[in-house]
Amino acid sequence: MPDMLPDAPPAPRRPVRALVAAVGFGGVLAVGGWWAGRDLTSATQPVRAPLGGARLFDQVAAAVAQKYVDSLPADTIFAKSVAGMLNELDDPFTSFLPEERLRRLNEQMNGTFSGVGMQVDIRDGWPVVIEPLVGGPSERAGVLAGDRIVLIGKESTRDLDRDEVFKRLRGPSGTPVTFTVERESQRQTFTLVRDKVHLRAVQRVALLPNGVGYVDVNVFNAFTATELSAAVDSLVKMGARSMVLDLRGNPGGLLEQGVAVAELFLDRGQSIVQLRGRAGSPPQTFTDSQPQRWPTLPLAVLLDRASASASEIVAGALQDHDRAVVLGVTSFGKGSAQNVYPLSNGGALRLTIARWYTPVGRSINRPPERRADDLDASDTGDVTLPDTIKPRFRTDAGRTVFGGGGITPDVVVGDTLTPPPVQALARAMGKNLGAYRDALSKLAQQRKRTMQSAGDIVTRAELDALYDDLVRRNVAPPRAIFDAAGPWIARSLGYEMARVAFGSDAEFLRRTQDDATLQRASQLLQSARSPRDVFGNLERPRTATVP
Repeated sequence: MPDMLPDAPPAPRRPVRALVAAVGFGGVLAVGGWWAGRDLTSATQPVRAPLGGARLFDQVAAAVAQKYVDSLPADTIFAKSVAGMLNELDDPFTSFLPEERLRRLNEQMNGTFSGVGMQVDIRDGWPVVIEPLVGGPSERAGVLAGDRIVLIGKESTRDLDRDEVFKRLRGPSGTPVTFTVERESQRQTFTLVRDKVHLRAVQRVALLPNGVGYVDVNVFNAFTATELSAAVDSLVKMGARSMVLDLRGNPGGLLEQGVAVAELFLDRGQSIVQLRGRAGSPPQTFTDSQPQRWPTLPLAVLLDRASASASEIVAGALQDHDRAVVLGVTSFGKGSAQNVYPLSNGGALRLTIARWYTPVGRSINRPPERRADDLDASDTGDVTLPDTIKPRFRTDAGRTVFGGGGITPDVVVGDTLTPPPVQALARAMGKNLGAYRDALSKLAQQRKRTMQSAGDIVTRAELDALYDDLVRRNVAPPRAIFDAAGPWIARSLGYEMARVAFGSDAEFLRRTQDDATLQRASQLLQSARSPRDVFGNLERPRTATVP
Protein backbone atom coordinates (compact mmCIF):
# COMPACT_ATOMS: atom_id res chain seq x y z
CA MET A 1 0.00 0.00 0.00
CA PRO A 2 1.12 3.67 -0.44
CA ASP A 3 2.37 5.63 2.55
CA MET A 4 -0.58 6.63 4.74
CA LEU A 5 0.90 8.80 7.45
CA PRO A 6 1.02 10.87 9.57
CA ASP A 7 -0.99 9.87 12.56
CA ALA A 8 -0.55 13.28 14.11
CA PRO A 9 -2.49 16.06 15.85
CA PRO A 10 -3.44 18.96 13.58
CA ALA A 11 -0.77 21.59 12.99
CA PRO A 12 -2.09 24.19 15.49
CA ARG A 13 -1.60 21.68 18.31
CA ARG A 14 2.02 20.94 17.43
CA PRO A 15 3.97 20.87 20.73
CA VAL A 16 6.98 23.09 21.29
CA ARG A 17 9.27 20.05 21.34
CA ALA A 18 8.17 19.22 17.78
CA LEU A 19 9.35 22.62 16.59
CA VAL A 20 12.62 22.15 18.44
CA ALA A 21 13.07 18.74 16.80
CA ALA A 22 12.47 20.17 13.35
CA VAL A 23 14.89 23.07 13.87
CA GLY A 24 17.48 20.79 15.44
CA PHE A 25 17.43 18.41 12.51
CA GLY A 26 17.81 21.28 10.06
CA GLY A 27 20.76 22.44 12.15
CA VAL A 28 22.43 19.05 11.84
CA LEU A 29 22.17 19.27 8.05
CA ALA A 30 23.58 22.81 8.05
CA VAL A 31 26.53 21.88 10.27
CA GLY A 32 27.11 18.84 8.07
CA GLY A 33 27.92 21.18 5.17
CA TRP A 34 30.58 22.78 7.31
CA TRP A 35 32.00 19.38 8.24
CA ALA A 36 32.29 18.35 4.61
CA GLY A 37 34.34 21.45 3.81
CA ARG A 38 37.02 21.01 6.47
CA ASP A 39 40.57 19.90 5.72
CA LEU A 40 41.74 16.51 6.89
CA THR A 41 45.05 15.53 8.32
CA SER A 42 47.49 13.86 5.97
CA ALA A 43 46.75 10.36 4.74
CA THR A 44 49.62 8.94 6.77
CA GLN A 45 48.17 10.07 10.10
CA PRO A 46 45.44 8.05 11.88
CA VAL A 47 41.97 9.54 12.06
CA ARG A 48 41.41 10.34 15.71
CA ALA A 49 37.93 10.22 17.23
CA PRO A 50 37.35 12.87 19.88
CA LEU A 51 34.74 12.16 22.52
CA GLY A 52 32.22 14.81 21.53
CA GLY A 53 29.39 13.40 19.42
CA ALA A 54 29.40 16.20 16.85
CA ARG A 55 33.19 16.14 16.64
CA LEU A 56 33.13 12.37 16.23
CA PHE A 57 30.76 12.67 13.30
CA ASP A 58 32.88 15.49 11.89
CA GLN A 59 35.95 13.28 11.60
CA VAL A 60 34.12 10.16 10.38
CA ALA A 61 32.31 12.09 7.64
CA ALA A 62 35.51 13.84 6.62
CA ALA A 63 37.41 10.54 6.50
CA VAL A 64 34.78 8.97 4.27
CA ALA A 65 34.70 12.04 2.04
CA GLN A 66 38.47 12.08 1.42
CA LYS A 67 39.79 8.58 2.09
CA TYR A 68 37.07 6.03 1.20
CA VAL A 69 38.00 3.84 -1.78
CA ASP A 70 34.99 5.05 -3.79
CA SER A 71 34.54 8.77 -4.17
CA LEU A 72 31.20 9.96 -2.71
CA PRO A 73 29.65 13.41 -3.07
CA ALA A 74 29.11 15.28 0.18
CA ASP A 75 25.32 15.18 -0.29
CA THR A 76 25.44 11.39 -0.59
CA ILE A 77 27.50 11.06 2.58
CA PHE A 78 25.05 13.11 4.59
CA ALA A 79 22.03 11.36 3.08
CA LYS A 80 23.50 8.02 4.09
CA SER A 81 24.28 9.39 7.55
CA VAL A 82 20.67 10.47 8.00
CA ALA A 83 19.39 7.11 6.78
CA GLY A 84 21.71 5.26 9.14
CA MET A 85 20.73 7.38 12.13
CA LEU A 86 17.02 6.85 11.51
CA ASN A 87 17.54 3.14 10.90
CA GLU A 88 19.33 2.79 14.23
CA LEU A 89 16.24 4.12 16.02
CA ASP A 90 14.74 0.71 15.17
CA ASP A 91 11.37 2.33 14.46
CA PRO A 92 9.73 1.24 11.18
CA PHE A 93 7.60 4.40 11.06
CA THR A 94 10.40 6.97 11.40
CA SER A 95 12.01 7.78 8.07
CA PHE A 96 13.18 10.44 5.66
CA LEU A 97 10.67 11.32 2.93
CA PRO A 98 12.18 12.52 -0.37
CA GLU A 99 10.37 15.36 -2.10
CA GLU A 100 8.36 13.14 -4.50
CA ARG A 101 7.24 10.82 -1.71
CA LEU A 102 6.25 13.79 0.42
CA ARG A 103 4.16 15.11 -2.48
CA ARG A 104 2.31 11.78 -2.78
CA LEU A 105 1.76 11.73 0.97
CA ASN A 106 0.26 15.21 0.90
CA GLU A 107 -2.05 14.19 -1.94
CA GLN A 108 -3.26 11.18 0.03
CA MET A 109 -3.82 13.10 3.23
CA ASN A 110 -5.44 16.10 1.51
CA GLY A 111 -7.64 13.77 -0.52
CA THR A 112 -6.95 15.52 -3.83
CA PHE A 113 -4.57 15.34 -6.76
CA SER A 114 -4.40 16.97 -10.18
CA GLY A 115 -4.96 14.67 -13.15
CA VAL A 116 -7.62 12.94 -15.22
CA GLY A 117 -9.05 10.76 -12.43
CA MET A 118 -8.95 7.05 -13.06
CA GLN A 119 -7.68 3.88 -11.42
CA VAL A 120 -5.25 2.05 -13.68
CA ASP A 121 -3.61 -1.36 -13.50
CA ILE A 122 -1.33 -3.26 -15.87
CA ARG A 123 -2.82 -6.14 -17.88
CA ASP A 124 -0.79 -8.11 -20.44
CA GLY A 125 1.77 -5.32 -20.49
CA TRP A 126 -0.77 -2.56 -21.14
CA PRO A 127 -2.35 -0.05 -18.72
CA VAL A 128 -6.06 -0.77 -18.33
CA VAL A 129 -8.69 1.45 -16.71
CA ILE A 130 -10.03 -0.31 -13.63
CA GLU A 131 -12.49 2.44 -12.82
CA PRO A 132 -12.83 6.16 -13.65
CA LEU A 133 -13.14 8.17 -10.46
CA VAL A 134 -16.55 9.67 -9.83
CA GLY A 135 -16.71 13.30 -10.95
CA GLY A 136 -13.26 13.27 -12.55
CA PRO A 137 -12.44 14.39 -16.11
CA SER A 138 -12.24 10.78 -17.33
CA GLU A 139 -15.71 9.87 -16.11
CA ARG A 140 -17.18 13.06 -17.55
CA ALA A 141 -15.57 12.33 -20.93
CA GLY A 142 -16.88 8.77 -21.10
CA VAL A 143 -13.81 6.69 -20.31
CA LEU A 144 -14.98 3.22 -19.23
CA ALA A 145 -13.67 0.46 -17.01
CA GLY A 146 -11.81 -2.04 -19.18
CA ASP A 147 -10.48 0.54 -21.65
CA ARG A 148 -6.90 -0.29 -22.62
CA ILE A 149 -4.70 2.83 -22.78
CA VAL A 150 -2.50 2.28 -25.83
CA LEU A 151 -1.09 5.78 -26.38
CA ILE A 152 -0.39 8.79 -24.20
CA GLY A 153 0.26 11.60 -26.60
CA LYS A 154 1.95 9.81 -29.50
CA GLU A 155 3.95 7.42 -27.36
CA SER A 156 3.01 3.77 -26.87
CA THR A 157 2.22 2.70 -23.33
CA ARG A 158 3.35 -0.89 -23.90
CA ASP A 159 5.39 -2.17 -20.92
CA LEU A 160 5.04 1.04 -18.90
CA ASP A 161 4.56 0.44 -15.18
CA ARG A 162 1.83 2.18 -13.20
CA ASP A 163 4.11 4.92 -11.87
CA GLU A 164 5.20 5.82 -15.39
CA VAL A 165 1.58 5.93 -16.55
CA PHE A 166 0.58 8.18 -13.64
CA LYS A 167 3.49 10.54 -14.31
CA ARG A 168 2.33 11.01 -17.88
CA LEU A 169 -1.35 11.44 -17.05
CA ARG A 170 -0.97 13.70 -14.04
CA GLY A 171 0.04 17.32 -14.17
CA PRO A 172 -0.99 20.86 -13.18
CA SER A 173 -4.69 21.67 -13.25
CA GLY A 174 -5.78 23.35 -16.45
CA THR A 175 -3.20 21.62 -18.65
CA PRO A 176 -4.31 19.22 -21.43
CA VAL A 177 -3.34 15.59 -21.94
CA THR A 178 -4.22 13.35 -24.89
CA PHE A 179 -4.46 9.57 -24.68
CA THR A 180 -5.91 6.81 -26.85
CA VAL A 181 -7.86 3.83 -25.57
CA GLU A 182 -8.75 0.57 -27.24
CA ARG A 183 -12.27 -0.67 -26.56
CA GLU A 184 -13.58 -3.84 -28.23
CA SER A 185 -10.98 -3.53 -31.03
CA GLN A 186 -11.95 0.10 -31.69
CA ARG A 187 -9.72 3.03 -30.80
CA GLN A 188 -10.88 6.32 -29.36
CA THR A 189 -8.76 9.36 -28.54
CA PHE A 190 -9.51 11.67 -25.61
CA THR A 191 -8.05 15.11 -24.99
CA LEU A 192 -8.84 16.06 -21.42
CA VAL A 193 -8.02 19.07 -19.30
CA ARG A 194 -6.47 18.00 -16.03
CA ASP A 195 -8.40 19.04 -12.96
CA LYS A 196 -8.41 18.58 -9.21
CA VAL A 197 -9.70 15.08 -8.46
CA HIS A 198 -11.11 14.12 -5.10
CA LEU A 199 -9.94 10.81 -3.67
CA ARG A 200 -12.93 9.52 -1.75
CA ALA A 201 -12.21 8.10 1.68
CA VAL A 202 -15.60 6.35 1.67
CA GLN A 203 -15.35 3.96 -1.25
CA ARG A 204 -18.69 2.21 -1.06
CA VAL A 205 -22.11 2.80 0.49
CA ALA A 206 -24.77 0.09 0.25
CA LEU A 207 -28.00 -1.02 1.89
CA LEU A 208 -27.81 -4.77 2.46
CA PRO A 209 -30.75 -7.10 3.18
CA ASN A 210 -32.58 -6.82 6.51
CA GLY A 211 -31.90 -3.09 6.84
CA VAL A 212 -28.14 -3.41 7.37
CA GLY A 213 -26.23 -0.39 6.10
CA TYR A 214 -22.69 -0.84 4.83
CA VAL A 215 -19.93 1.76 4.58
CA ASP A 216 -16.40 1.00 3.37
CA VAL A 217 -13.78 3.49 4.62
CA ASN A 218 -10.39 2.97 2.99
CA VAL A 219 -8.30 5.82 4.44
CA PHE A 220 -8.40 8.56 7.06
CA ASN A 221 -7.72 11.67 5.01
CA ALA A 222 -8.93 15.24 5.51
CA PHE A 223 -12.51 14.39 4.40
CA THR A 224 -13.15 11.03 6.06
CA ALA A 225 -15.44 12.12 8.91
CA THR A 226 -17.47 14.41 6.63
CA GLU A 227 -17.92 11.71 3.98
CA LEU A 228 -18.78 9.05 6.56
CA SER A 229 -21.36 11.26 8.24
CA ALA A 230 -23.08 11.94 4.91
CA ALA A 231 -22.98 8.24 4.01
CA VAL A 232 -24.59 7.10 7.27
CA ASP A 233 -27.25 9.82 7.00
CA SER A 234 -28.12 8.66 3.48
CA LEU A 235 -28.37 5.02 4.55
CA VAL A 236 -30.60 5.87 7.50
CA LYS A 237 -32.91 7.76 5.13
CA MET A 238 -32.95 4.68 2.89
CA GLY A 239 -34.13 2.56 5.80
CA ALA A 240 -30.96 1.26 7.46
CA ARG A 241 -31.66 0.06 11.00
CA SER A 242 -28.04 -0.94 11.77
CA MET A 243 -24.64 -0.23 10.33
CA VAL A 244 -21.41 -2.01 9.30
CA LEU A 245 -18.24 0.11 9.29
CA ASP A 246 -15.70 -1.76 7.16
CA LEU A 247 -12.12 -0.81 8.05
CA ARG A 248 -10.48 -3.85 6.49
CA GLY A 249 -7.42 -2.91 4.50
CA ASN A 250 -7.50 0.65 5.88
CA PRO A 251 -3.91 1.58 6.84
CA GLY A 252 -4.94 4.69 8.77
CA GLY A 253 -3.98 8.30 8.13
CA LEU A 254 -4.69 11.47 10.08
CA LEU A 255 -5.15 11.02 13.80
CA GLU A 256 -7.55 13.97 13.98
CA GLN A 257 -9.82 12.20 11.49
CA GLY A 258 -9.73 9.00 13.51
CA VAL A 259 -10.85 11.04 16.51
CA ALA A 260 -13.57 12.77 14.45
CA VAL A 261 -14.95 9.43 13.21
CA ALA A 262 -15.07 8.01 16.74
CA GLU A 263 -16.88 11.17 17.89
CA LEU A 264 -19.72 10.42 15.47
CA PHE A 265 -20.63 7.31 17.47
CA LEU A 266 -19.69 8.22 21.07
CA ASP A 267 -21.27 10.43 23.73
CA ARG A 268 -20.01 13.78 24.95
CA GLY A 269 -17.28 13.33 27.53
CA GLN A 270 -16.21 9.84 26.50
CA SER A 271 -12.47 9.49 25.93
CA ILE A 272 -11.23 8.39 22.52
CA VAL A 273 -7.45 8.07 22.64
CA GLN A 274 -4.51 9.21 24.74
CA LEU A 275 -1.08 10.14 23.36
CA ARG A 276 1.94 9.65 25.59
CA GLY A 277 5.18 11.22 24.43
CA ARG A 278 8.65 11.15 25.91
CA ALA A 279 9.16 10.82 29.66
CA GLY A 280 8.30 14.01 31.55
CA SER A 281 5.86 15.40 29.01
CA PRO A 282 2.15 15.37 29.93
CA PRO A 283 -0.13 12.98 28.04
CA GLN A 284 -2.66 14.39 25.59
CA THR A 285 -6.17 12.95 25.85
CA PHE A 286 -8.75 13.37 23.10
CA THR A 287 -12.32 13.43 24.43
CA ASP A 288 -15.64 13.53 22.61
CA SER A 289 -17.07 17.04 22.68
CA GLN A 290 -20.36 16.46 20.81
CA PRO A 291 -23.42 14.24 21.28
CA GLN A 292 -23.34 11.22 19.03
CA ARG A 293 -25.27 11.40 15.78
CA TRP A 294 -27.10 8.04 15.78
CA PRO A 295 -27.35 6.85 19.40
CA THR A 296 -29.83 4.03 18.70
CA LEU A 297 -28.08 2.59 15.65
CA PRO A 298 -26.47 -0.84 16.28
CA LEU A 299 -22.94 -0.88 14.91
CA ALA A 300 -20.36 -3.45 13.80
CA VAL A 301 -16.73 -2.73 12.84
CA LEU A 302 -14.79 -5.06 10.53
CA LEU A 303 -11.00 -5.43 10.83
CA ASP A 304 -8.24 -7.46 9.21
CA ARG A 305 -4.45 -7.66 9.47
CA ALA A 306 -4.05 -4.58 7.25
CA SER A 307 -6.27 -2.37 9.46
CA ALA A 308 -3.86 -0.04 11.21
CA SER A 309 -3.26 3.16 13.14
CA ALA A 310 -6.32 5.45 12.89
CA SER A 311 -8.45 2.41 12.05
CA GLU A 312 -7.32 0.84 15.31
CA ILE A 313 -7.97 4.06 17.23
CA VAL A 314 -11.59 4.04 16.03
CA ALA A 315 -12.09 0.31 16.64
CA GLY A 316 -10.43 0.47 20.06
CA ALA A 317 -12.51 3.42 21.28
CA LEU A 318 -15.81 1.92 20.08
CA GLN A 319 -14.91 -1.46 21.57
CA ASP A 320 -13.83 -0.04 24.94
CA HIS A 321 -17.10 1.90 25.28
CA ASP A 322 -19.22 -1.08 24.08
CA ARG A 323 -20.52 1.02 21.20
CA ALA A 324 -19.68 -1.47 18.44
CA VAL A 325 -19.04 -5.16 18.11
CA VAL A 326 -15.71 -5.78 16.37
CA LEU A 327 -15.41 -8.68 13.92
CA GLY A 328 -12.67 -10.11 11.73
CA VAL A 329 -9.09 -10.94 12.62
CA THR A 330 -6.57 -9.17 14.84
CA SER A 331 -5.46 -5.87 13.33
CA PHE A 332 -1.94 -4.73 12.41
CA GLY A 333 -0.90 -3.26 15.75
CA LYS A 334 0.40 0.24 15.01
CA GLY A 335 0.14 2.01 18.34
CA SER A 336 2.33 5.01 17.63
CA ALA A 337 1.79 8.49 16.21
CA GLN A 338 4.02 10.43 13.83
CA ASN A 339 4.55 14.05 12.87
CA VAL A 340 5.97 15.15 9.52
CA TYR A 341 8.53 17.98 9.65
CA PRO A 342 9.42 19.75 6.35
CA LEU A 343 13.15 20.09 5.62
CA SER A 344 15.07 22.65 3.62
CA ASN A 345 15.84 20.26 0.75
CA GLY A 346 12.14 19.82 -0.11
CA GLY A 347 11.77 16.50 1.68
CA ALA A 348 10.58 15.85 5.21
CA LEU A 349 11.31 13.92 8.37
CA ARG A 350 8.58 11.55 9.49
CA LEU A 351 9.18 11.07 13.20
CA THR A 352 7.42 9.05 15.88
CA ILE A 353 6.49 11.49 18.63
CA ALA A 354 4.16 9.44 20.86
CA ARG A 355 2.54 6.12 21.57
CA TRP A 356 -1.22 5.98 21.88
CA TYR A 357 -3.56 4.13 24.24
CA THR A 358 -7.24 3.24 24.05
CA PRO A 359 -9.75 4.66 26.56
CA VAL A 360 -9.23 1.78 29.02
CA GLY A 361 -5.44 2.11 28.76
CA ARG A 362 -4.59 -0.53 26.17
CA SER A 363 -1.45 -0.26 24.08
CA ILE A 364 -1.96 -2.27 20.91
CA ASN A 365 1.54 -1.64 19.55
CA ARG A 366 3.20 -4.64 17.95
CA PRO A 367 6.97 -4.19 17.59
CA PRO A 368 7.81 -5.47 14.09
CA GLU A 369 10.43 -8.11 13.56
CA ARG A 370 11.82 -6.32 10.53
CA ARG A 371 12.08 -2.73 9.39
CA ALA A 372 9.63 -1.63 6.70
CA ASP A 373 9.40 1.99 5.56
CA ASP A 374 5.89 1.49 4.24
CA LEU A 375 2.88 0.15 6.08
CA ASP A 376 1.70 -2.55 3.69
CA ALA A 377 -0.88 -5.29 3.81
CA SER A 378 1.92 -7.79 3.14
CA ASP A 379 3.75 -6.79 6.34
CA THR A 380 2.23 -9.57 8.39
CA GLY A 381 5.32 -11.46 9.47
CA ASP A 382 5.14 -10.19 13.05
CA VAL A 383 4.56 -12.39 16.04
CA THR A 384 1.02 -12.31 17.40
CA LEU A 385 0.64 -13.09 21.08
CA PRO A 386 -2.01 -15.66 21.99
CA ASP A 387 -4.95 -14.25 23.96
CA THR A 388 -3.92 -16.33 26.97
CA ILE A 389 -0.88 -14.14 27.61
CA LYS A 390 -2.11 -10.80 26.31
CA PRO A 391 -2.84 -8.16 28.97
CA ARG A 392 -6.57 -8.04 29.80
CA PHE A 393 -8.75 -4.99 30.31
CA ARG A 394 -12.43 -4.34 31.01
CA THR A 395 -14.78 -2.29 28.86
CA ASP A 396 -17.37 0.09 30.29
CA ALA A 397 -19.82 -2.81 30.51
CA GLY A 398 -17.27 -5.19 32.02
CA ARG A 399 -16.45 -7.19 28.91
CA THR A 400 -12.89 -8.50 28.53
CA VAL A 401 -10.73 -6.93 25.82
CA PHE A 402 -7.04 -7.45 25.10
CA GLY A 403 -4.02 -5.24 24.71
CA GLY A 404 -0.77 -6.01 22.94
CA GLY A 405 -0.35 -6.72 19.24
CA GLY A 406 -3.38 -5.15 17.57
CA ILE A 407 -7.11 -4.94 18.27
CA THR A 408 -8.46 -8.40 19.03
CA PRO A 409 -12.00 -8.75 17.61
CA ASP A 410 -14.99 -9.67 19.77
CA VAL A 411 -15.84 -12.22 17.07
CA VAL A 412 -12.95 -13.83 15.24
CA VAL A 413 -14.11 -14.75 11.74
CA GLY A 414 -12.35 -14.95 8.39
CA ASP A 415 -9.11 -16.52 7.28
CA THR A 416 -6.16 -15.70 9.51
CA LEU A 417 -3.87 -17.47 7.02
CA THR A 418 -3.97 -17.87 3.27
CA PRO A 419 -5.47 -21.31 2.47
CA PRO A 420 -2.71 -23.88 1.74
CA PRO A 421 -3.92 -24.57 -1.85
CA VAL A 422 -3.70 -20.83 -2.63
CA GLN A 423 -0.25 -20.64 -1.05
CA ALA A 424 0.85 -23.58 -3.19
CA LEU A 425 -0.51 -21.89 -6.32
CA ALA A 426 1.28 -18.64 -5.49
CA ARG A 427 4.58 -20.50 -4.96
CA ALA A 428 4.15 -22.42 -8.22
CA MET A 429 3.40 -19.25 -10.19
CA GLY A 430 6.24 -17.31 -8.57
CA LYS A 431 7.20 -14.32 -10.67
CA ASN A 432 4.46 -15.26 -13.18
CA LEU A 433 1.59 -14.20 -10.93
CA GLY A 434 1.10 -11.16 -13.15
CA ALA A 435 0.57 -13.42 -16.16
CA TYR A 436 -2.01 -15.39 -14.17
CA ARG A 437 -3.87 -12.18 -13.41
CA ASP A 438 -3.69 -11.16 -17.07
CA ALA A 439 -5.16 -14.50 -18.16
CA LEU A 440 -7.96 -14.11 -15.63
CA SER A 441 -8.79 -10.63 -16.92
CA LYS A 442 -8.68 -11.78 -20.56
CA LEU A 443 -11.17 -14.60 -19.90
CA ALA A 444 -13.51 -12.21 -18.07
CA GLN A 445 -13.43 -9.86 -21.06
CA GLN A 446 -14.30 -12.75 -23.37
CA ARG A 447 -17.31 -13.64 -21.19
CA LYS A 448 -18.58 -10.06 -21.09
CA ARG A 449 -21.12 -10.42 -23.91
CA THR A 450 -22.51 -13.78 -22.75
CA MET A 451 -22.99 -13.01 -19.04
CA GLN A 452 -26.65 -13.29 -18.10
CA SER A 453 -26.28 -11.93 -14.56
CA ALA A 454 -23.57 -10.90 -12.12
CA GLY A 455 -24.12 -14.19 -10.31
CA ASP A 456 -23.38 -16.49 -13.26
CA ILE A 457 -21.46 -19.52 -12.06
CA VAL A 458 -17.93 -20.23 -13.23
CA THR A 459 -17.95 -23.52 -15.12
CA ARG A 460 -15.39 -26.28 -15.27
CA ALA A 461 -14.91 -25.45 -18.95
CA GLU A 462 -13.97 -21.87 -18.07
CA LEU A 463 -11.38 -23.06 -15.55
CA ASP A 464 -10.01 -25.37 -18.22
CA ALA A 465 -9.85 -22.45 -20.65
CA LEU A 466 -7.95 -20.42 -18.07
CA TYR A 467 -5.45 -23.21 -17.56
CA ASP A 468 -5.01 -23.64 -21.32
CA ASP A 469 -4.23 -19.93 -21.62
CA LEU A 470 -1.57 -20.27 -18.92
CA VAL A 471 -0.10 -23.18 -20.89
CA ARG A 472 0.03 -21.01 -24.04
CA ARG A 473 1.82 -18.34 -22.05
CA ASN A 474 4.34 -20.95 -20.81
CA VAL A 475 3.55 -20.09 -17.18
CA ALA A 476 1.15 -22.90 -16.20
CA PRO A 477 1.62 -24.45 -12.74
CA PRO A 478 1.29 -28.22 -12.31
CA ARG A 479 -2.31 -29.17 -13.06
CA ALA A 480 -2.79 -30.81 -9.66
CA ILE A 481 -1.87 -27.55 -7.90
CA PHE A 482 -4.19 -25.55 -10.16
CA ASP A 483 -7.09 -27.96 -9.57
CA ALA A 484 -6.56 -27.95 -5.79
CA ALA A 485 -6.93 -24.15 -5.80
CA GLY A 486 -9.90 -24.38 -8.19
CA PRO A 487 -12.60 -23.11 -5.77
CA TRP A 488 -10.59 -19.96 -5.01
CA ILE A 489 -9.68 -19.44 -8.67
CA ALA A 490 -13.36 -19.76 -9.64
CA ARG A 491 -14.29 -17.22 -7.00
CA SER A 492 -11.73 -14.69 -8.26
CA LEU A 493 -12.78 -15.25 -11.85
CA GLY A 494 -16.42 -14.76 -10.91
CA TYR A 495 -15.63 -11.40 -9.30
CA GLU A 496 -13.70 -10.26 -12.37
CA MET A 497 -16.48 -11.40 -14.70
CA ALA A 498 -19.10 -9.51 -12.68
CA ARG A 499 -17.00 -6.33 -12.65
CA VAL A 500 -16.19 -6.40 -16.36
CA ALA A 501 -19.75 -7.16 -17.45
CA PHE A 502 -21.83 -5.21 -14.94
CA GLY A 503 -19.54 -2.83 -13.04
CA SER A 504 -18.01 -2.54 -9.59
CA ASP A 505 -21.36 -2.47 -7.76
CA ALA A 506 -22.25 -5.88 -9.20
CA GLU A 507 -18.82 -7.19 -8.24
CA PHE A 508 -19.33 -5.96 -4.67
CA LEU A 509 -22.70 -7.68 -4.33
CA ARG A 510 -21.19 -10.92 -5.58
CA ARG A 511 -18.34 -10.62 -3.10
CA THR A 512 -20.73 -10.13 -0.19
CA GLN A 513 -22.07 -13.65 -0.76
CA ASP A 514 -18.63 -15.09 -0.03
CA ASP A 515 -17.66 -12.63 2.71
CA ALA A 516 -17.91 -14.63 5.94
CA THR A 517 -17.03 -11.63 8.12
CA LEU A 518 -19.69 -9.39 6.59
CA GLN A 519 -22.27 -12.19 6.66
CA ARG A 520 -21.62 -12.79 10.36
CA ALA A 521 -21.88 -9.08 11.12
CA SER A 522 -25.19 -8.86 9.26
CA GLN A 523 -26.48 -11.83 11.22
CA LEU A 524 -25.63 -10.18 14.54
CA LEU A 525 -27.11 -6.84 13.52
CA GLN A 526 -30.36 -7.82 11.83
CA SER A 527 -32.14 -8.74 15.05
CA ALA A 528 -30.62 -5.96 17.19
CA ARG A 529 -32.89 -3.09 18.18
CA SER A 530 -30.24 -1.16 20.14
CA PRO A 531 -26.44 -1.04 20.28
CA ARG A 532 -26.37 -3.24 23.40
CA ASP A 533 -28.56 -5.89 21.74
CA VAL A 534 -25.63 -6.80 19.48
CA PHE A 535 -23.60 -7.99 22.44
CA GLY A 536 -26.54 -10.00 23.73
CA ASN A 537 -26.67 -11.75 20.37
CA LEU A 538 -23.07 -12.92 20.87
CA GLU A 539 -24.27 -15.24 23.62
CA ARG A 540 -27.13 -16.76 21.62
CA PRO A 541 -26.83 -19.89 19.49
CA ARG A 542 -26.33 -19.21 15.82
CA THR A 543 -29.32 -20.04 13.66
CA ALA A 544 -27.65 -19.91 10.26
CA THR A 545 -24.48 -21.27 8.74
CA VAL A 546 -22.00 -18.68 7.58
CA PRO A 547 -20.15 -19.72 4.42
